[in-house]
Amino acid sequence: MSNAMYNKMWHQTQEALNSLLDTESQKMMEPQKNQVFIFQMLATFYIKYVQIFRNLENVYDQIVHPQKRILIRKILDAVMGRILELKNEMVELELTEFHYFDDILQDLKLEPKYQVKPIPLEEAVKLIQIAERARQGRLRAMFMKQIYLQEYRAKQARLLGDKVADVSAAALRIQKVWRGFHQCKRTERQRREEMIFLGMNPPPLFNEVSAAMIQADRLCHLRNKVQIKHEEEYRDALVTIKDDLKLTEGPDIKENLQDQIRHWFIECRNLTGTFPDYPNEEEGGSAIIFSNKTPQQVIDDIVASQDEEEKTKKKKKEKKPKKEKKEKETKETKEKNKQEEEEMWKMSPSVFLHTMEEGNSVYKDLWKNKDESWNFPQDYDPELIKEDKRKELESEIRVQVDELMRQELKNLKLAVNREKELSARTGKKKGGKKKNKKKKGRKGKKDKDLTVDRTIESLYKELVEEGLLIQALKVSLSDYIGEYSYLGTSLRQVSIEPMPSLLDVRQLITLYAILPLGSAAVHEKAPLVKSLLLAGPSGVGKKMLVHAICTETGANLFNLSAANITGKYPGKSGLQMMLHVVFKVARKLQPSVVWIGDTEKTFYKKVPHAERKMEPKRLKKQLPKMLKLLKPDDRILIVGTTKRPFDAELQPFCKAYQKIILVPRPDYASRYVLWKEIIQRHGGVITDTLSVSCLAKITDGFTQGHIVQVVKEVLTERRIRQQSHKPLTALEFIASLTSMNPVYQEEEDSFKDWYAKTPMGKKRALALTGGNKENEKDKGKKEKKGKKEKKKK
Repeated sequence: MSNAMYNKMWHQTQEALNSLLDTESQKMMEPQKNQVFIFQMLATFYIKYVQIFRNLENVYDQIVHPQKRILIRKILDAVMGRILELKNEMVELELTEFHYFDDILQDLKLEPKYQVKPIPLEEAVKLIQIAERARQGRLRAMFMKQIYLQEYRAKQARLLGDKVADVSAAALRIQKVWRGFHQCKRTERQRREEMIFLGMNPPPLFNEVSAAMIQADRLCHLRNKVQIKHEEEYRDALVTIKDDLKLTEGPDIKENLQDQIRHWFIECRNLTGTFPDYPNEEEGGSAIIFSNKTPQQVIDDIVASQDEEEKTKKKKKEKKPKKEKKEKETKETKEKNKQEEEEMWKMSPSVFLHTMEEGNSVYKDLWKNKDESWNFPQDYDPELIKEDKRKELESEIRVQVDELMRQELKNLKLAVNREKELSARTGKKKGGKKKNKKKKGRKGKKDKDLTVDRTIESLYKELVEEGLLIQALKVSLSDYIGEYSYLGTSLRQVSIEPMPSLLDVRQLITLYAILPLGSAAVHEKAPLVKSLLLAGPSGVGKKMLVHAICTETGANLFNLSAANITGKYPGKSGLQMMLHVVFKVARKLQPSVVWIGDTEKTFYKKVPHAERKMEPKRLKKQLPKMLKLLKPDDRILIVGTTKRPFDAELQPFCKAYQKIILVPRPDYASRYVLWKEIIQRHGGVITDTLSVSCLAKITDGFTQGHIVQVVKEVLTERRIRQQSHKPLTALEFIASLTSMNPVYQEEEDSFKDWYAKTPMGKKRALALTGGNKENEKDKGKKEKKGKKEKKKK
């Protein structure tokens, strides 16, 4: 794909984003009651933003123009943030982490571009009759031909005698065998083609990379090199163009600013009788006075402000007794508004919509109709740099001019009125003292740095040596194989809560971990997720997901599992030092992931006798403190993994982990994909003799870990070599499964029951059973019971 094609793709995506922003701004204003309608609206926005995100991601990855890429990145971050906001809205609305969009995706399907004209019934019947008669005619002709050939052969046999008859009979026999063999091959080929057409089998050379794909990949790498080159040239141009502007336009800018400020002095003196106060550097200096205003507008503002001050003084005297009435009115209106808000649902305000609208308006003003016929290589635009650098240069020169003009104003004031100047000086000194006091107070609030004299490199080395900072395995999120749950909406309509599928889990990991850690802008403004818990039976890929988060975001991985911190940094002071060092390094080298494996041990109800020496509960009190210290600009995520969450104390466990994700055993669809992918990755060839659907059906309850282990056992080097004359069969894999214990339904139900006791699980259950009314009744009953028990005691 060429640069022009990616530019076209960007323009189309921007148009889609523009229309989506318009529709969303309309819907935001409309309060709604119907929960189904609200969810469909949110889900539709979510899906459309995801489509825009994918296109923008592709465009950002391949466009080579450096200035365009800056704008695209800004919009891309805002789109990511909006996706997370909409996800948060859906979670609060449905009170579940998993959502299903089957029906909405069907509604959003694109219509085919071609149209078929309808044929009248009589013409359609005639066409069918013609086709049927033609078919019967062909069959009759074939039948008559066979009869004719039989008669002809009989005549030949009679005329030529027995010898020739024997030869012709032998020839016929050879023909029959050959035709039979040929027909078998043809039917096999037709069957294969039909299975490929139906999507039951992959097409030939499906797993082999085509020449076109190799060429496209090569062009992508070339484009990435051009991107780097253009960005370097752009950075150099930022410096050189600014230096040129300083020499050519700097003196003129300085003179214009000085003239403008002098004019302001004189006009203020003429209107008010006194010289104005010059704004401080902290307030913005003369930039505040002349921000997008002409000198005449500035003078009008001064006159208006003086009139307003006089009016407010008069009103203050009159309005003192009316305060009580106003307070009552505001209370009544607030109560009414609260009642209305409870009845009607309204989307919460977005942090990212403004950024998207800003980016969209910049695109419209700059790039939408810009003629780029001169810029075929898509290098930087020098005129755009000049515009930005002029503003920068003006603000720098303004600081210098402000210093000069302040002195000039002082001299003018001294010449006119010395007493006013003295009072102004004393006022400024008092203000300065107050600021210093505030600064002193702030210094006292800061936490102590226990390792002031140590470098980050030395702390990093120490953590690596202690085994607390470990190298993440190179596992991409796409390696977490599975399928989506396509019956989620249908099951929920029949009041059955579906178990999430593996790709539903993968999607949540992307939303809660990868997007915020990958982008600082998104992490700072999006709904903040500080901690994440992955709960599920062993072998479902919890640790793999932790490593995938680190690989996708380039994050450092800190291992604070109970088993890993045993005997390291002993005592209370040692524990404090360990956490201080971990979080100091994590902040400096962010993004970072702090992984706590088998995290239920940290919150044990009862510590087993065998694990008492290990001190598994060391982090129990410290973990909530660590979460409080994390700020929106700290790209640090605490991830816990557990296969036995029921062994932990529920309340502190749920408080420590903001988001809880159940990682299930794979369903049929996911198992089918897993068997297929893992066999092929380990050198296996799938043929008609190997029934993958049979393997998927039989292995209900077995996890990804089991499947990988079985495939490794069966596909030895020797077995891989034998495949050409001895294809793989399902029985070979089934034999290895007999020694393994699957995850039974009871174990999965125990995870479901545990999740139902978590805050989100409780809310979901209440929403399904009738909501707040029943909850209030239950609370009342519990309170009464509690009072009775106290009386008995």
